[in-house]
Parts: sequence; structure tokens; C-alpha cells
Amino acid sequence: MKVTTKKAGIAGLAMFGAAALLAGCASAPDDSGDGGSDTAIDFQPCMVSDAGGFDDKSFNQLGFEGITKAAEELGVEAKTVESKDETEYAPNLTSLVDQGCDLIVTVGFALSAATVESATANPDVEYVIIDDAADNDFDGTVDAENIKPILFDTAQAAFLAGYAAADYTTTNVVGTFGGMNFPTVSIFMDGFKQGVDYYASENGKAVKVVGWDGTDGSFTGGFEANDQARQTAQALIDQNIDVLLPVGGPIYQSAAAAIRDSGREIALIGVDADVFETDPSVGDLLLTSIRKGIDVGTYDAVLAAGNGEFDASPFIGTLENEGVGLAPFHDFESKISDTLPDALDALQASIISGDVVVNSYLSE
Repeated sequence: MKVTTKKAGIAGLAMFGAAALLAGCASAPDDSGDGGSDTAIDFQPCMVSDAGGFDDKSFNQLGFEGITKAAEELGVEAKTVESKDETEYAPNLTSLVDQGCDLIVTVGFALSAATVESATANPDVEYVIIDDAADNDFDGTVDAENIKPILFDTAQAAFLAGYAAADYTTTNVVGTFGGMNFPTVSIFMDGFKQGVDYYASENGKAVKVVGWDGTDGSFTGGFEANDQARQTAQALIDQNIDVLLPVGGPIYQSAAAAIRDSGREIALIGVDADVFETDPSVGDLLLTSIRKGIDVGTYDAVLAAGNGEFDASPFIGTLENEGVGLAPFHDFESKISDTLPDALDALQASIISGDVVVNSYLSE
């Protein structure tokens, strides 16, 4: 099935600033893995997580894997710091600067303000921020010349997931909820709803999306796997859904617990990583996952910086450059319709060609 992409390259971005960023995008990261060196170099790569931590089985973990792989190939050791909450972002960055870091990778839009402040104060240090444009004044440009944003138009891959969910559902009700209503969260929900609606119009099957109306919806108020996330998932389960997309790092764990408690057959859709691989404990529930190439995007950026080739141009992951995509159906291969894989292949090609338009703040 072609829509299952390989791991290749890779948002607090304001909608009206996206077009300017896209105009200057870098090419897709190279997954050749041949940029390493046998000789130790004078280069110190560093990373700060958001409050999810490096074991979130999602984007923090993927970023950690990317910097670790690059550091190994460069013959150096990465310094990595976990943040327990938002009050630690700025102090963690200051600490890494003081320790002589040449490149600092910050994981997630929550670190945007702290990253811009640190980069502005330390122009000789190079920065990479994952899932954010570092455009806090919303003028369509990165706020410091030494920051490279790595962004993902996940609406495209989520569109495919929505189409698959609409094809799979038997209750004709599917649901989604997020951590907080930020662009990097709602972009998944937007694409998912558009994909469901597209399937309905193309196939004459009335499928309802609950939890997101295109503007607002169900949110937990944070990104922790807790009772609030479980209650939010349960509220959607009570509306007769049989497919659920939680968007917000580890909140999927609470959704999985609610699904198991329900005793019903409800399929889960993962985000960021192929959750079937990162968290096998929920593998039996996963229809698919909406992937971002965070690991390889981070690897590429760190490797380039270590080789003296840091490029601050923003990178936008799309279906075309394989920065985003669907994970395999894994245990659900035998449960999906025979026609779905070919339909998704054709749909992906239509999105890439522009025949099918997927709207997102990164495509405007």
C-alpha cells in the first residue's frame, strides 16, 4: 500500500503568516544516513523537551531519537534536558547555552516564546524548533535568523485518515478531541473532518464527525494522560462513535483506557509516530496513525549543523515530500474493506497533484 510512507524528512504559526514561510521552504531532508564522520568534531548538539518528556511515545520521543542518531554519526554526545512544566523552558535553554551548546533543538510549539528569546540573546547559537514557526509577532517571518522551523502539514495525512475512518465506521459516527485548541493540534482535526466529509460526498454515506466542527470542539485543556482526557474520550464514546482520533501526545493513552472500559469495538487513530510501533500496548486498537517525520527531520537538521551546513529555511512536511503520511493498518489489515488501500493511493495522488484540495493554515 503506497500511502504507508517510509521514514523521511521532515505549529504556533499564525494563519496569515504561513504563505510567507512556505515561499522559503527548504527541500525535504535526506534519509541517506551517509553524513556521519569517523573523526570527532567540535560540535555540541542539545535538546529541550516540552512537558510531555522524552518517553511520551510521540513527538518528544521522535525528536530525541533523531538527535541521538545524528550525534552518534557525528561522533559526539547530545545533551538532552526534559522539562517538567512550562516554567522550566527558559531556564533549561539558558542552562544549555551556558554549557556551550552549538545547536539547541526545542520540541513543540509551547517552547516558541522561550526559543525566540534565547535565540535573539544568543545569535551565535543555532536553533531548531519542531512544530512551530517561531513567528510570535505574526508577520509571516521567523523571529530570529538563527532558528530553523520544522513544520508539518498534517492535514493532508489526516485527510487520508478521515477518509479511512469514514470507510471503516459502521455506526456512521466518528470522533476526535485534542489537548488544546492550537493550530498544531487543530490541523489534525481539520484534515480528519475534511477527509470524512469528502468520503461522504464521494460515496453517498452519511458519516458524522463529533468533537470538532471546523472551528471549535472537544479539548482537555492540556497534554497529559489524565482523568480529564479520559472523560473527554468517554463523552465522545457516549455519542456512538466507533473511530476515535485523540490529538495531543499521551492523551491517546486515556482514550485507549476509555475504549477498553466501554467494552465496544472502537478503533483508535494515533498521531505523530506510528503508535503501533512506539506503544504496542494499544496496538490492537489502532486503525492507523498519522505520522510526522520528526525523527528524520531532526536528524537531518542536526547532522547538517554538525557538518557546518546549518540552514535556517523552514521545512514543511507534506505528502509529496513524505514529511507526513499514514502508518500501516497493522492488525486492522484484515478488518478494512478490500477497496480502501487502492482508494487511498488514488486519493493521495490527487492531493499531491492538487486535484483534491486539503485546507490548512499551512496551505493558505
